[in-house]
Amino acid sequence: MKAFLVLLIGWLGDRFFGDPAWLPHPVVGFGKIIAFFEKLLNRGRWRMFKGAVVAVVLIAATFVCSWYALRWIDGRSVYAGMAVKAILVFYCLAGTTLIREVREVFLALDRSLEEGRRQVARIVGRDTSQLSAQEVRTAALETLAENLSDGVVAPLFWYALLGVPGMITYKMINTLDSMIGYKTERYRQFGCWAAHIDDIANYVPSRLTALMMLLVSGEIRLLPFVTWFGRQNTSPNSGYPEAALAGILDCRFGGPHTYFGEYFEKPYIGTKVRELTTADMEKAVKINRRVENVSVLLILLIRVVRFAILYIFVWT
Repeated sequence: MKAFLVLLIGWLGDRFFGDPAWLPHPVVGFGKIIAFFEKLLNRGRWRMFKGAVVAVVLIAATFVCSWYALRWIDGRSVYAGMAVKAILVFYCLAGTTLIREVREVFLALDRSLEEGRRQVARIVGRDTSQLSAQEVRTAALETLAENLSDGVVAPLFWYALLGVPGMITYKMINTLDSMIGYKTERYRQFGCWAAHIDDIANYVPSRLTALMMLLVSGEIRLLPFVTWFGRQNTSPNSGYPEAALAGILDCRFGGPHTYFGEYFEKPYIGTKVRELTTADMEKAVKINRRVENVSVLLILLIRVVRFAILYIFVWT
C-alpha cells in the first residue's frame, strides 16, 4: 500500500500544482551536469565514445544512487521514505505544466504572433522566429502529444516496472536526449547514444500512449492511420502519439523544421491541411487528461490487486 500512496500523493501534487517556477527541480540539476560534460568532452576525437560513456555513466549513476538513497531513508523512517518518494513522483510527472504551457501559447498568439513565437519557444527545440501562426499552433499541439508520452505515460510506465528509481532514471534519459540527442553537426556524434537509449526507453510507452489516446477519444478506428503515419516519422517513437492526435483532430502535423540553425526535412503526419483553433487545443487537453487519469488508475489498480493477493496468501 505504500507504493499506492506514494503514487497517488505525487500524482495529485502534479495535478493541482504542476511545477512552480520558484521550486528547485531535479531535472534542472540533470541539465547542468549534462551541460558540464558536453562542454568538457564534446570536442576533438572520439566524440561518439565520449558521449556514450557520459550517457551510460549518468544513467547508471542515477539509478544506483537513487535506489541506495531511498533505501537508506526507508531504513531510518518509513514515513520519511514515503514522503521523499512522493516528492520525486511529483517532480517526474509533467502533465499539468505542459498543459499550462500549451494554453499559454494559444493565449499569447491571440495577442500577437511575436508573443506566440516566444511562448512556444519555451516548449519546443526548433527555431520559432519565422513560424506562422498556424505553425506555432501546430508546434504546440505536436509537443502536447509527444510529451504526453515523455512527461506522463513513460515515467508512469517505468515507475510500474522499477519504482521511483526507474522513474527518475527515465527522467535522466529523457533529459540527455532533449539536450544532446539531435542530428546536428554539434551533437550528431556526441549525442548518438543518448538518443538511441531514449528511443529504447520510449518504445513501449509511446505506442501505449497512442493506443490510449484512441481509446479514450473513442477513435480506435484510427489505429491503421496511426500505425502508418507513426512509422513515417524520423523518430521511432514520437510519431505515434503525434499521429494519434492528428487523426483525432483530423489535421496535419510534421513538415520541415530548423534546429540550431540547421534545416531538416521531416515527413508530414496526416493529410488534411486546415487552420487549427483554440477548440482543437482544448480537445487535445481533454484527451491528455483522460490518458493521464487512465494510466494512473491502472497502476493503482495493479498495486491494489497485488496487495490483495499477497494479503490472501500470507494470512490464509
